[in-house]
Amino acid sequence: MATVDIKQKQKETVVCQQCSTFSPLSSSVRVGGSYFCSKACCLLKNNIMGRKNTKIRSTRRIAIFGWGSYLDNNKAEAAPISCFKHCMKDSWLSVAVGTIVEVPLPRSEVDEPGNSPIFWFARIVKLAGYEGCGSDSKLDFWVNICSPDVHEIGWCATNKKQIRVPISLRDKREEWQEFLIKKLTGTVSYPENFYREFLEELGRHHFCTGMVAEVVDKLWSESGGDDFWCHKDSSIIHPVGWATHVGHRLHAGSSYVKSSHDSYLGKAVNPNHCTRDMFIQDPTKLSIPTDRGQGFAVGMKLEAIDPLNLSTICIATVMKVLKDNYLMIGIDGAVDSKDGSDWFCYHATSASILPIGYCDTHDIPLTPPKGHVGKFVWQQYLKDTKSRAAPVACFTTRPPNHMFKVGMKLEAVDLIDPRLICVATVAQCVGRLLKIHFDGWESSFDQWVDCESPDIYPVGWCEMVSYNLEGPKANSNTGASTEAKRIKMN
Repeated sequence: MATVDIKQKQKETVVCQQCSTFSPLSSSVRVGGSYFCSKACCLLKNNIMGRKNTKIRSTRRIAIFGWGSYLDNNKAEAAPISCFKHCMKDSWLSVAVGTIVEVPLPRSEVDEPGNSPIFWFARIVKLAGYEGCGSDSKLDFWVNICSPDVHEIGWCATNKKQIRVPISLRDKREEWQEFLIKKLTGTVSYPENFYREFLEELGRHHFCTGMVAEVVDKLWSESGGDDFWCHKDSSIIHPVGWATHVGHRLHAGSSYVKSSHDSYLGKAVNPNHCTRDMFIQDPTKLSIPTDRGQGFAVGMKLEAIDPLNLSTICIATVMKVLKDNYLMIGIDGAVDSKDGSDWFCYHATSASILPIGYCDTHDIPLTPPKGHVGKFVWQQYLKDTKSRAAPVACFTTRPPNHMFKVGMKLEAVDLIDPRLICVATVAQCVGRLLKIHFDGWESSFDQWVDCESPDIYPVGWCEMVSYNLEGPKANSNTGASTEAKRIKMN
């Protein structure tokens, strides 16, 4: 399933609009009336891939980004985990400032030979995402709380690991045993096996490698393309049979179309199919409340985030209303393909579609249709195009009580190349929308996302799940570091 149609004319060739090479029409990427030999050329032509050449993932070993020193050097604040509904699990409630844990000492604080880890007690005095830190002592360091190196009090005794007083603390007192008994009695620590249980909570789903799902790919081609990552709660991934059910175009063989719809309706069972019960069942996606008034209709005008240039919000039109309140949206001014290959699918409750005048009200630049001359005025445009605006009551613009603030740091998926998760900053908060800035990159690479998007994560997420985090642009003056340490030693 895709939103870009490539007509199968095996013998014909087209010229790529970016690199001017010839390629078979059957394997080209089509956006509007333009053809490209690959997704990369399509992105370059749209001026949205300038950073990718230096960020494409390789097979190199996973590097741990030094969030602790980065936050300190930039005097920055990390967005709290409570901002991220898809990352906030019940077990995290047991983590708080004042919690005592057992952590491995740096080798500089150990005078015993060998490489076996030596542990000591630490107290969490500050939280930033999944990172815990201290503030004043020379021994304070940052560490990812959700790490197999951090343990509850008593773990070392149970697992026969050594606990030693750090070199720098030995001269501070003589009776360490008496001090520790007094200090640790009645203190709060991790629950047993916190790290394992927290990861198990995050990983509770029914998806398995090899399962078939339907995915909306805005740059699809018959020749296929690169694999990419997306969160299980992402709006682009759907159960088998979804496209046929709602009326979305589906790129698949006729046998799949028939079997997939039976699977969606529960008439057939295939253990390799992703089914509806595996996805979040949001009731608002099935039935929009009647108090919203008139619903969406074909031809209505609105403002929409451009899926191919996520830093811009454009004039758009409802091109088709699908089942279960899904909409096909077209960007005004784009070359009309007539066959709907340049339309994009959004749900009626999506934060990516907005009522007319929203950008003007919130001081957001609005991109007028290509070729428009002079100042854009909505009322005049509606008159000139003999169209009407989608009713304000149709949109979901009221924000939940999120805690995001401008300047907060987080980890964000680059939605143009979803393989990449990058160091990022909240650049703007407008209603439900957050403007995410990739640290070290130009603002033209920013992207608008919903405040509850599953494509943004707390500081420390990538380290916790062993995924590579793309740091700021190499030549940017952001104070990035590859070392990540600070918790307060007791």
